[in-house]
Amino acid sequence: MNMTELSKTYAPKEFEDRIYKNWCDKGYFTPDPKDGKPAFSVVIPPPNVTGQLHMGHALDETLQDILVRYKRMQGFSTLWVPGTDHAGIATQIKVEEQLRVNEGLTRYDLGREKFLERVWSWKEQYGGRIISQLKKLGASCDWTRERFIMDEGCSKAVREVFVNLYDKGLIYRGNRIINWCPHCITALSDAEVEYTEQNGNFWHIKYPIKGEDGYVEIATTRPETMFGDTAVAVNPEDENTKHLIGKTLILPIVGRELPVIADDYVEIGFGTGCVKITPAHDPNDFLVGQRHGLEQIRVMNDDATMNSYAGKYEGMDRYECRKALIADLEAEGYLIKTVPHAHNVGTCYRCHNTVEPLTSNQWFVKMEPLAKPALEVVYDGRVKFEPERFTKTYTNWMENVHDWCISRQLWWGHRIPAFYCDACGEMTVSKTDIDKCPKCGAPVRQENDVLDTWFSSALWPFSTMGWPEKTEELAKYYPTSVLVTGYDIIFFWVARMVFSGMEHMGKEPFSTVFIHGLVRDAQGRKMSKSLGNGIDPLEIIDQYGADALRFALATGNSPGNDMRFSDEKIEAARNFANKLWNASRFVRMNLTIDKITLPEEKDLALEDKWILKKLNDLVTTATKALDSYEVGVALSAIYDFIWDIFCDWYIELCKIRLSDKENGNNLVAQNVISYVLTVALKLLHPFMPFITEEIYQSLPHDDESIMISAYPAYDAKFDFAADAERMERLIAAIRAIRARRNEMNIVPSRKAKVYIATKYSDSFNENTAVFFSRLASASEVEIAEGFDSSVISADDAVQIVTDAASIFLPLSDIIDVEKEKEKLAVELKKTEGEIARLEGKLSNAGFVAKAPAAVVEGEKEKLAKYKEKLEGIKQAIAKLQ
Repeated sequence: MNMTELSKTYAPKEFEDRIYKNWCDKGYFTPDPKDGKPAFSVVIPPPNVTGQLHMGHALDETLQDILVRYKRMQGFSTLWVPGTDHAGIATQIKVEEQLRVNEGLTRYDLGREKFLERVWSWKEQYGGRIISQLKKLGASCDWTRERFIMDEGCSKAVREVFVNLYDKGLIYRGNRIINWCPHCITALSDAEVEYTEQNGNFWHIKYPIKGEDGYVEIATTRPETMFGDTAVAVNPEDENTKHLIGKTLILPIVGRELPVIADDYVEIGFGTGCVKITPAHDPNDFLVGQRHGLEQIRVMNDDATMNSYAGKYEGMDRYECRKALIADLEAEGYLIKTVPHAHNVGTCYRCHNTVEPLTSNQWFVKMEPLAKPALEVVYDGRVKFEPERFTKTYTNWMENVHDWCISRQLWWGHRIPAFYCDACGEMTVSKTDIDKCPKCGAPVRQENDVLDTWFSSALWPFSTMGWPEKTEELAKYYPTSVLVTGYDIIFFWVARMVFSGMEHMGKEPFSTVFIHGLVRDAQGRKMSKSLGNGIDPLEIIDQYGADALRFALATGNSPGNDMRFSDEKIEAARNFANKLWNASRFVRMNLTIDKITLPEEKDLALEDKWILKKLNDLVTTATKALDSYEVGVALSAIYDFIWDIFCDWYIELCKIRLSDKENGNNLVAQNVISYVLTVALKLLHPFMPFITEEIYQSLPHDDESIMISAYPAYDAKFDFAADAERMERLIAAIRAIRARRNEMNIVPSRKAKVYIATKYSDSFNENTAVFFSRLASASEVEIAEGFDSSVISADDAVQIVTDAASIFLPLSDIIDVEKEKEKLAVELKKTEGEIARLEGKLSNAGFVAKAPAAVVEGEKEKLAKYKEKLEGIKQAIAKLQ
């Protein structure tokens, strides 16, 4: 293959887009289901179609791409399915806001059909943005199989699933208590409610007993719901309240009669022992109401304003009503007391407004029969969470799951395929649109509500591969291999994909769920608009390149744990890329070969065997780490090898042979250094795909792209353990000499003779002595098992001890003796002065008697240290005589 040149400086803008286009043009991302290779497949967690790439996406997609590229190089038929989600509420709100600001219109002014045309137009305008941004990141998705969750195929799958579940009795329509967002004007599932602690109050209110002078004390945090009270409950076993059972109370302000009922729901000893029951506005009260046949009185409109049941408060906002009602209760003598109370309040995950529990006619999925098999596959290990601790998060939710409210009062989304006949009252659920009632032939109207966005997302692993049709992709790539996602959507998405896969495919959708954490700022704070601490990944790519961003996101990454993103991380990534680039340029400039052929073992130098053993170890470490989803561990090992072992040591060790063009050892060095760099690039490729491709093309290579080359595998023939140990002794000695010289501030240009006393002649010999000259500033090297004092002694040299050798550097070689004597004389005089001062102070009886004991003791300790220092200075002077 042709070898390209590398530019003088690392400039990712010059090659990243070019390389990505070439990969796409060559079809490297598109696998053939008939290729006979083992399958590895991943479906992308679909980002919102009109969204922009943020750091969470960047992390998610980087981790997926690392695994996908790794498996592709290992010879798997690798499919990574990309696509986008319609993001029901988010997208509709954006378009509605645009309409309001630009045209002063609401969606109702346009009507459903015209409004949806606007949303589709918005999707066409902005829908490709996040896809192009994923490409900038280097995501090796199969773009020929890109899907949109509302495309024809996915929509067909949604209808198929809805009708199948309905026919089985697992989808039903009913008046149930649901979570309602009065801002988004739609129902929410339990998973879409976020609980936050808020400061509120318990208002204690008198409910008079009919026909008696007494009253029952009721405590509530939501007094505005009292207009919907239809009973007061007490526990039948509570000695303090059971005498009230069967009596009638009068609802304050309203005057309606309320029965006192007996129900175990009321906790003995909690609060006043009497609980107001409002079936239309509390999920627990709803169940009590069902048990006792109580009326459901809904007192709020969809926008959380009060309705006619609230009497004179009709039309008020719920909180405005609360304030006015409390004032009236107090004025009429019904308010006993107000007690401050902090409690968890449900809020909408999208707009963060307080959710209102209320009864509504909605569509639900019956969860108990679906949850059972979805729990079994996790219990028996067919689906594993990585890290394992997130298994509990999943099972706790699934074991306690309620029926799932799937209808949303929106226009953008998959419209529920239910059709109503007003003539005969028939309701028909159909996989295809109908316009006439199958029972009476009259015209029908379709359900206005759309499905929860997660209903269609739950089908993503198989709907994207063509289900309900029997496709080659489904046969080859389902179940998928791994799902990579954040811990924040285990309930929303992971659980629903598992039970959907089990129900509709009879097989779990993936075998492993690789959970990652959130990307936080350098201080550990969550990135948010309010804090202004968000980081735009596209700006990072523009400034530093995609590889640097990917490196920074993968560095230190540990499954399930949040990570901090900082300037230091991205700068370290850029520095690493620069180091690799410059090292590769050095190698490229020293090559005369156009094909890499590793020499026979007998021709390899000691340093060659050492680096090949280190490289072999790295292959094992990186492979094991990636197989365990320890992405950060793998990258750390590769980084250490390239920066320290290859760049800082091996290249330096090779320079002598590379510069000697006439010597046969030169070709050995060229082949080994090229081989090692190429293998290191392959190991790094999943993490930093662009720079590794550009450098790979500049070296002798067999494959037309690094991304389709074979991932390195452990090779026993490179297990040069004894030779590596010999080299490690040398390196330890050189490191020790460098460290001591650095401590003594000796500049590298000042050469010194090096005496090495050692029994390891296989490491330290005339062949390896040259390394000390090149790397340890040695003017000469003398090696022996030991040295007579007449040759060199510890008295006139700096001694350095390692596990394998005692090393001596003559003082006269490394320091200017006369200057050192002058320096020590000054230090001697200064130290003697301090000793005299302290001795004078401590011989003063008045000081010793009056000063605190701790102060006197402190001065004595100073004196002892100065005397010790004086002895050391005298010994140093003696050595220089």
